[in-house]
Order: sequence, then C-alpha cells, then structure tokens
Amino acid sequence: MREAAPANRILVGDCVSLMQGLPAGSVDMVFADPPYNLQLSGDLMRPNHTRVDGVDEEWDRFADFATYDRFTRDWLAAARHALKDDGTLWVIGSYHNIFRVGAILQDLGYWILNDIIWRKTNPMPNFRGKRFTNAHETMIWAAKSQDAKYFFAYEAMKNLNEELQMRSDWLFPLCTGSERLRDADGNKAHPTQKPEALLYRVLSSSTRVGDTVLDPFFGTGTTGAVAKRLRRNWIGIEREKTYAEVALSRIAAVEPAAEAELLEPPSKRAQPRVPFGWLVERGLLQPGTTLYDTRRRHSARIKADGTLVGANHLGEHNGSIHKVGAAMQGLPACNGWTFWHYVEGGQLAPIDMLRQRVIAEMH
Repeated sequence: MREAAPANRILVGDCVSLMQGLPAGSVDMVFADPPYNLQLSGDLMRPNHTRVDGVDEEWDRFADFATYDRFTRDWLAAARHALKDDGTLWVIGSYHNIFRVGAILQDLGYWILNDIIWRKTNPMPNFRGKRFTNAHETMIWAAKSQDAKYFFAYEAMKNLNEELQMRSDWLFPLCTGSERLRDADGNKAHPTQKPEALLYRVLSSSTRVGDTVLDPFFGTGTTGAVAKRLRRNWIGIEREKTYAEVALSRIAAVEPAAEAELLEPPSKRAQPRVPFGWLVERGLLQPGTTLYDTRRRHSARIKADGTLVGANHLGEHNGSIHKVGAAMQGLPACNGWTFWHYVEGGQLAPIDMLRQRVIAEMH
C-alpha cells in the first residue's frame, strides 16, 4: 500500500523540495497557480495618475526566461513525483508564461487534455491604450501520461451547464467584493487571488469526494477552501508565512457540505444497463411502432425482438437502436437512446425517457 500524503495541512517552505518529500504517487490532482513572470518595469499608472495595485512582489521576479524555465521544470517534475499515475494537473497562467509552461510539461511526459480559457467579465483595462485589453487567462489540464485513466465528471459538468456539454471557455468575474481577502489596512491580502467559482468547477470536474488535491502555490488558500467545502482533502504549499496564516484562518471558517452523497451526482455510466428490448417487453413501446429522429428525416419500426428495421437511399437496415441510427445517417456510431424518439400526445419524446422510467422502477 502506498504511503498517504499529509492531508489538510499547509506546508511552509519551498514547493520543489516539499513536493519531492511527499510520498510518490500520493495525490489525485495538482492545481498550480505559479508566478506568471510578468516582467513589469516600473509602476503602472491610470490616466488620472493613480497607481494600479498590480503584482510587484519579489516572488514574481526572475532574472531571465532561462531562470524561469528552470524553476518551471523543477516544480513540474516535483509535482509529477507526487501525482498518482491516473491523476491530473491543472496549471493557470497568462500570455507571459503559459506557453513556456505548456512546452515544458509536455517535455516532462504530461499529456495535455484541454486548454481552458477563463474569460473575465470584469477585466482590468489596458490603461496605456497600446494593446488589446487582456481579458482572459489560460488553464492547461493535463494527465500524467497519455495512457492515464483519469477521472472526468462529464455528467456533472453537463448538469452545471443546463444539459449542454461544458465548453472550454469559462466565464467568471475576477475576485472582488466580499470574497476578496484584505489585511487590517484594507489592502489586498494577495494580488492574484482566484475566484472560488473557478476552483469549484475545476475540482468538481476532475476529483471525487475524498480525493487529495495539492496546490504548490497556495497563496491565501482558495484551493483549500473549495476543497474543504466539496469534501476533498487538500495539501497547500506556501513559502510566505503571511499568506499561509491568512489561508489557515480562511479555511478554518469553511463548513463542508453536510452530506457527501450530494456532492457526487451519479454518472449515467454507473446506472443499471437497460436493453431497449426491455421497453418492448414491458409494453412501453409496441412492435410496429415507428420511431423518428427529432426532425423526422429518418424513421424505423420496432420489431418484436427489440431491434429496428428502417430504409433509406443506402438500403434497408436491421439491428439495434444504435446500429440502425448510425446506418440511417451514414455515420460510424450513434447513441440510439438520444437519437430515436416516439410519438406521445402528438409530440416527439426521446426513448431515453422510457429507459429512465425503467431505471426508476428498478431502484
């Protein structure tokens, strides 16, 4: 049995050495918000000559690109050591660094699954008026290897998006208002605090209840706060003690969801298998009934054994709801449950409604 990682703790110090010290393959997901290497020179001023409260901390300064690349390679390699074989890594950045990060993680053997565009509803304006307003950041979602059997909560993401597939462009505001943590003087506790809604979607999409999430650039603990709320374990690594103290206080005030089962909607793949023929056996559909696609361009009749027969310009087709649905469209595959519809009350209804009725009876 593999040694477990120290759950629900903030480790203060250098992220590379601390990740190297974690048990190999002990975390399910890494979310990293590393320094962006913004390469700022001088203060950024608004048109009214007030100073913009941007990122000017020492931790975002690197001597040159080669230095930044060595830093990136070191922390990505250390994260890879801690990550389970079927785990995934998320890393967020801007145009300043994300392309360099992406190339290095590929060199190290990670397999990119998606790049996600976080489009900000309230981006900071381009005060100098010499470039487009930088209104987005990019997240890379990567598996540890091409063969990793990673987890993706497809149905949960679809449910969050009103039954539409979740796209790779996400719309969230910057962290503002009451969510923005501030010090005793009213200043931002951290210049790059991420919105909790963003982490909610990240963690919901690629972790399960009880999984362990590692954040090597913990800051003020957004990842830990959301992980606790969603009943995930978390490990934070932060080299600045001031940030770590803010994060610890913040997470202590978070109440996890009361019932763990409410956090994991069942996947359709986990539902009992219901053959189409069962609908015919139960009299929910009769032999001879005609099924249609949503536009009534294709039709097929139900046979007594639960197969379909249909014809088009390509010839006659016999077989399962999936095989005939694909053949009628000239496609290699088809989900017959969503393609075929029956007539009820003069309206078309998907046959999947009848399957869900059978599943409910089984439960």
